[in-house]
Amino acid sequence: MQIKTGILDLQMGQGLWRVVRNQQLQQQYSEQCFLQRDRERGRRAGPPLAEPLQQRRTPQCQVSGTDISHLLRVRKGKEEQGFIDLEMLPPELSITILSYLDATDLCLASCVWQDLGNDEYLWQGLCKSTWGHCSIYNRRLPSGFSYRKLYMELDEGSLTFNANPQEGVSYFMSRGILVDHPKEIAKFIFYTRMLNWKMLRIYLDERRDVLDELVTLHNFSNQFLPNALRDFFRHIHAPEERGEYLETLITKFSHRFCACNPTLVQEVGLSPDAVYVLCYSLILLSIDLTSPHVKNKMSKREFIRNTRRAAQNISEDFVGHLYDNIYLIGHVAA
Repeated sequence: MQIKTGILDLQMGQGLWRVVRNQQLQQQYSEQCFLQRDRERGRRAGPPLAEPLQQRRTPQCQVSGTDISHLLRVRKGKEEQGFIDLEMLPPELSITILSYLDATDLCLASCVWQDLGNDEYLWQGLCKSTWGHCSIYNRRLPSGFSYRKLYMELDEGSLTFNANPQEGVSYFMSRGILVDHPKEIAKFIFYTRMLNWKMLRIYLDERRDVLDELVTLHNFSNQFLPNALRDFFRHIHAPEERGEYLETLITKFSHRFCACNPTLVQEVGLSPDAVYVLCYSLILLSIDLTSPHVKNKMSKREFIRNTRRAAQNISEDFVGHLYDNIYLIGHVAA
């Protein structure tokens, strides 16, 4: 508990330091602007009056009468007394400091500063930064609604999903967090990283309607094919072995990639079938170049020759750039 309190103290101290540093930078910028205007006046109206710079400087950083720099100096001299009381600061500054905490540390802070730690603005930010989309965000919230309670329910539902996907989705719906619609479920999955990818793969394999909506949320416009495939597999993890599910993913990706890049389709001669072939070639090349068990790595010339046998309309330069991307960046499905 003492270690956790020390970490909390350090994080809030860092948050306060960031605020003070921003204020100092703003003060320096104001002084530079003042001196610049003073020089311009001097050129037009003659030499300026010999007014000391100290008299022209703006007062030291203060917020609503509170000298933040002084508070930091007092804290350094009295570390044995712990962190300064956030209730001494203006509410907006205290909220800014606490916004750097995660949910666990914010709960600890609420034990000391109950009103500040339970502020709805802080918990709303934590909810929306962790779960970017929920159906409940777009509805009129009932009286007595609490974002802190919502965060706890979202966390509980995510843990339930990671144990049993169907029960997890049912939990979200029973709490009114999600609407039973494929597009809403797909958006929820797309904008969060709290769901276990293995359980998510099982769920998407069973709910192909949700998978279809999830694919349409991707925007591959102006993306190079290997980079787009990496982005796709970051949201929808590829299975560990080749099978019907992987073929379904590659097929859906190929159609979506061509739909997002109509100009590239015309210029390079890509089609969903050609992208399908190239995706498998990229996956096999990724395994070949990154696996320690493969001693004789595929050369660029071999990759171009093998790929153009299956996709004859694709130019050698384009296929060569595909090889370079995998060689320099790495696996497309890692």
